[in-house]
This record gives sequence, C-alpha cells and structure tokens, in this order.
Amino acid sequence: MTSESLTYLLLGILIFGFLMPRILEYLQVSMQQQTVPPILADYLTDTKLLEAKSYQKDNFKFKLITSSFTFLLTVFFITQGWFGAIDSWIGGFGFSPLLDSLLFFGLVFIASDILSLPFDYYSTFVIEAKYGFNKTTLATFFSDKMIAYLLSLLVGGGLLLIFLWLIHFMGPNFWWQFWIIASVFMVLVNVGYTAWIIPLFNTLTPLAEGEVRDKLLQYAAKVNFSVKHIFVMDGSRRSAKANAFFSGFGKQKKVVLYDTLLEQHPPEELVAVLAHEIGHYKKKHLKWGMLVSVLEVGILLFLLGQVVFSENMSLALGGTTLSVPLNIIGFTMLFAPLSMVMGIGMNWLSRKHEFEADAYAKETFGGKPLAEALKTLSVKSLSTIHPHPWYVFVNYSHPPLLERLERLER
Repeated sequence: MTSESLTYLLLGILIFGFLMPRILEYLQVSMQQQTVPPILADYLTDTKLLEAKSYQKDNFKFKLITSSFTFLLTVFFITQGWFGAIDSWIGGFGFSPLLDSLLFFGLVFIASDILSLPFDYYSTFVIEAKYGFNKTTLATFFSDKMIAYLLSLLVGGGLLLIFLWLIHFMGPNFWWQFWIIASVFMVLVNVGYTAWIIPLFNTLTPLAEGEVRDKLLQYAAKVNFSVKHIFVMDGSRRSAKANAFFSGFGKQKKVVLYDTLLEQHPPEELVAVLAHEIGHYKKKHLKWGMLVSVLEVGILLFLLGQVVFSENMSLALGGTTLSVPLNIIGFTMLFAPLSMVMGIGMNWLSRKHEFEADAYAKETFGGKPLAEALKTLSVKSLSTIHPHPWYVFVNYSHPPLLERLERLER
C-alpha cells in the first residue's frame, strides 16, 4: 500500500473511530425517559430519575466537545504533516534514533496533557461538582497531577525506554521479548497495586474492630476465604461515589472498601458486596481477566511488529524517512477498530463474570442484601437505569442494573 493510500486509510479509520462512539452515545442519551421501575420504587423518585438523565446529557455534551477537539486536532496533524515535521525537527539535533524516539513521545505526552488539563478541570470542578459528586480540592487535583507525572516519568518512561530499545536494537523479535516484560509487569502491578500505587494517592487504613469487620470475617471464614487485609480507602477525598475492589493473588490478596461505601450501606449489604468480590476470586475471574489481557497485549505487539518498520507508514504521517515513533502512532490509529472489537469481547466477558459473582453472593449469603446494595449504589451515583442495548453491548463492563436485579430477585 502506498503512503498516500495509507494516509486516506488512517483518515477513514479516524472518522469511523470518532463517529461510531458518538452515535452510540447519542442513542444512549436520547432514550425516552421512562417511569421509575417498581423494583426501584423505594429508592428512586421521578426527580432523581430526571437528575440522572441530566447528568447523562451533560456528560454526553462534554464528551462530544472533548472528542471533537481531539479528532479535529489529529486530522489536522495528519493532513498538514505535522507529526512528520515534529519528528524531522527532533531528528535535526543529531541525537541517536533511540533518544529521538524518547524525545518525540515525551513531547507528545507533555503537549497532550497540557491540552487535556482544562477539560479535566471542567469535568471535576464543574460537572461532577454540579451533581454533588466532587470532593476534590484544587490542592488535591494538582497534587494528583504531579504524582501522576512522576509515575509516568519513572515507570512509564522506564517501560518506554525498554520498549524502544528492543525495537531499535532487537529488530522484528522485539514484540515477543517485550511481551514477556509487559506480562510480568502486569502481574506485579496487580499484586502490588494496593501496596505500591494506591498509597501515593489515598490513605488505606485497616477496617476498625466492630460489627462490620466481625460480619465480614465471619462470612469469609464460612466460604473458606483467607483474608488478612481489609482496608478502608478515603475515597471521599475526591468523590462522593462509593466502590469496593479486590486485588492480588494468594497471600497478597486484599479487599478495599471506600469510606463512602461504609457510610451508605448497613453491615448486611457490605457483607453482600464482599461476597460478590469473593465470588470473583472463587470463580478465578481475576486470573482469567489477567490471562485475556496478556493475550491481548501479545496480539497487539505482534501486529505492531508488522508495521513498525514500514517506511510508507512514516511517509503517510508526513515523515521523510522510516521513523519508529511515527509508525507506532500510525499503528494505534490503523488498528483502532481491532482494539474496539477486543474491547467489546473484554466487556462481554466482564459482564458474564459480574453475573457469576452475583450468583455466588446469592448462593453463599443472599440475593436480597446484594440487590439492596446495588440499588443504593446505582441511585446515588446517578447511573443510567434504562440504557440503550447497543451502548451496553459495546461499552458496559457491568450488566445494567435492572438485569442484575432480575436475576437476584427472581
């Protein structure tokens, strides 16, 4: 394929990648407002339902603006050859190809983050604040940014350096070598997430002695689940939304509950939430999810290996000769549809796992307390009660609330 044909192909894929999500989001937000379902009558009012719809529309408009900005800017860079111009400018300093590649991606990262900063600010301090969710202060907002920059420099920069070194010095074999490194890194992050990453942003404290802890441990013992670490995270520092999650394997497994979750739910519902999380562990969902993610990374790296040394791809983005960073950018655009298909598959698997974890909680503890917890979580977070089925199919990693309740309460 000629470089000119590749340019048109990339532009066509960009247009598709922009329009398809926007169409799905429009279908979602334009769903006709329905009445409160009888199953939610004790939790949801018509006023709250209207508020959830308003929240959904505000997010749709905001995402339309941000995605349009990114789309138009990317199209401009391709049609004007600016990606190639930046690459040639950096190459003019006479550094090594490896250093040129690092500088290119460093410049792209800094520029994209600066451009996204106003949008992040608006989302946090305008939209989220409007609906009572935002608890983040300006100090916390910018502190998070600085910590994220440091992590990106140390961890992301280190992985990028290894990745680019393998491409430049190991040639076509780079993909499976970096796949091994990436796989090990993914496992280490999963095991050490609560110990290494979360403390940089939040405070984790052991769940205090009392009724809640006693009930959680009693249930864990009943289902033969050895858990020594139940932590409470100060999620209320940033948001009023509640959550819980589980990470790690073996002796390193940890359960983390948001402090907002403890405030909003009685002990029986908290045990049901824990039962759901343990269900994921008992059904080996974490291992399956990790395996699928590792395979997905391997496929993408293999496909990248077919493109990363293509001179025509570099020329299509305005380059004057073969350029590794230009080809990596071209690859992310070229295989975006495949990434979308993989994402749909991952979401389908995730929804299946959520149903299985719900069923486990129902069998080992009870469906009603989990159903009550899900109702509270959904209503307080202004979740969409009547989502469009196509939007669910493509984007939802969790089944819609009413489907989960129907299975739990049938």
